[in-house]
Amino acid sequence: MLVVGQDPGQHESIAHRILVGEAGQRVQGLLAKLGIERSYVMVNAYLYSVYGQRAGEKHEGNEKIAAYRNRWLDALLIDTQVEAVVSFGHLARSAFEGWQATASGAQSQVTFEHLTHPTMPEASSKGDPAKKATATKKMLAQYNAALTRLDAQLGERDVDRELIAYGDELLASDRSPIPAYDLPAGAPPWWSSVKQWAARKGDTAEEKRATIEVVVPTAERPWR
Repeated sequence: MLVVGQDPGQHESIAHRILVGEAGQRVQGLLAKLGIERSYVMVNAYLYSVYGQRAGEKHEGNEKIAAYRNRWLDALLIDTQVEAVVSFGHLARSAFEGWQATASGAQSQVTFEHLTHPTMPEASSKGDPAKKATATKKMLAQYNAALTRLDAQLGERDVDRELIAYGDELLASDRSPIPAYDLPAGAPPWWSSVKQWAARKGDTAEEKRATIEVVVPTAERPWR
């Protein structure tokens, strides 16, 4: 499985692994439902972090970025064992569909599923519990439909397990921890925490682009 994300946020910029924290554990949980625990690779639409969604939109049509990204996708998808691609977020979808429009991509028969970004319900509801519940239910229905299709297409898995669909809301069991082997050697356990431990700081956009503050979550401080 190839997972295509959007761009590194502040947590990913520090951990050097896409999709960590809450979003990462939700994606890891989706893969686990399919019995995929090691047989995956993850890349972003953008190698480097962009500050703010508008910055990502601004570079959506950047030909130099696309050319570099397509070299990675060629290496990952041409004459390899990848059977399916899942994108999270519309910029990730645009990136992959851009590759599909290339000469290499046009020859690929890989299964493709585009899914809503796993933290979209929180982002779109802006603190409204009812809106969050509605958005979560809609997202999980989309995930369930994609899981059914993927389960029918994929071959041998890392773990043979029955596909258990999502309910109307996300449960703790729908998350899976980020494996330690997916993080750099010596990475502290709290790098894969669902608690926020990295934040952009500053009074201006320029300062926020240049400054990431890292604070170990209180409950996960090893010296306590």
